[in-house]
Amino acid sequence: LYPYVYLLARAAFREQPGCTFEVARALGAGPFARFLRVGLPLARPAIAAGVAGVMMETVRDFGVVDYFAVQTLTTGIFTTWPEMGNAGGAAQIAMVVLALVFALVALEKISRSKSRFYRLSRQHRPVVPIRLHGMAGWAATIACAIPFLVGFVLPVGVIGAHALENTEQWLAPGLLEALWHTLSVGGLAAAITVSAALVLVYGVRLTPARLPRLLLPISTIGYAAPGAVLGVGILIPLARTDNALADTITRLTGHDPGLVLTGTAFAIVLAYVVRFFAIAQGAADAAMGRISPSLPMAARSLGRSAGGALREVYVPMIKGSVGTAWRLVFGDSVKELPATLLLRPFNYNTLSTRVYEQASLEQIGAAAPAALLVIGVGLTAVALMARSSR
Repeated sequence: LYPYVYLLARAAFREQPGCTFEVARALGAGPFARFLRVGLPLARPAIAAGVAGVMMETVRDFGVVDYFAVQTLTTGIFTTWPEMGNAGGAAQIAMVVLALVFALVALEKISRSKSRFYRLSRQHRPVVPIRLHGMAGWAATIACAIPFLVGFVLPVGVIGAHALENTEQWLAPGLLEALWHTLSVGGLAAAITVSAALVLVYGVRLTPARLPRLLLPISTIGYAAPGAVLGVGILIPLARTDNALADTITRLTGHDPGLVLTGTAFAIVLAYVVRFFAIAQGAADAAMGRISPSLPMAARSLGRSAGGALREVYVPMIKGSVGTAWRLVFGDSVKELPATLLLRPFNYNTLSTRVYEQASLEQIGAAAPAALLVIGVGLTAVALMARSSR
């Protein structure tokens, strides 16, 4: 969760005007005092947003706390429903978790509501970095390397060592099938999510009514909800709909179709779309906001329909942002565990659920190949995003 704070804080510090630090220096403030009294307060909104994201992700986490046998509300959902068969109790716990998440969101909004920071100078001069030498430079280098070494090099090295010691696990039955399920379900969910976000954001921009503009942010609530809560909220009504649909088809045709919705990957794809719609919506809204309204108006004046203007004007100009949104949704879908565990059909595994199953049985060597594949897929998505942003 370190990047949640690091990335936002880094962007905030880089965007701070250098003139404020020059004034503080002229008043006799040293480097440390300038950081505490000028830089840190200016970056507080971004840091608060990052900390709120860390708290929400901590509440939503399932895999780590379950592996270390730490009882949380999220693990309580799995204990109450799949193990004890109490769907009502799981729904009640899910409501408590959801209320806690919304309380954290509200707390973060309130903490920043009275803090407003504006750039007064028209010419933005960045802060001049201070080059460290000697022991100070080495200390800063070591401090910056610790998160990377502890958070990436060490765990990947341990997993890689287990994978090398158990090379036969690369040919284990079910690994390639789990990889295919991960890529296909994640890719399909990302495509549907991005397409839906484009259509909805574009439709809101076309309509003069205020109601769609007020309702669109509500569609992003799924990102704040933990995957386990989302799984409970989707599976209970979807199972009832599935049973009613199967009974109706059986009465009409005499053929039992089985569970069409919950017996396939449909429920997983639906959960991914709801869960990560906020990512695609934010990217689409920001990208479309950078396009001058005169361009689609010119297309409409030339006889293009609203759909034609979207297809021929907007999409070609924002294809980079669309691709980034697809990779973000795909990367998060690959890692999603709680919703996948609750909604997957029988004998249906993705890479994340395979890692969870093998690790729960203390078979680290068997879990290592799938874990490395998850890391590889995630790094590939990050590399593609970095390449497209050049």
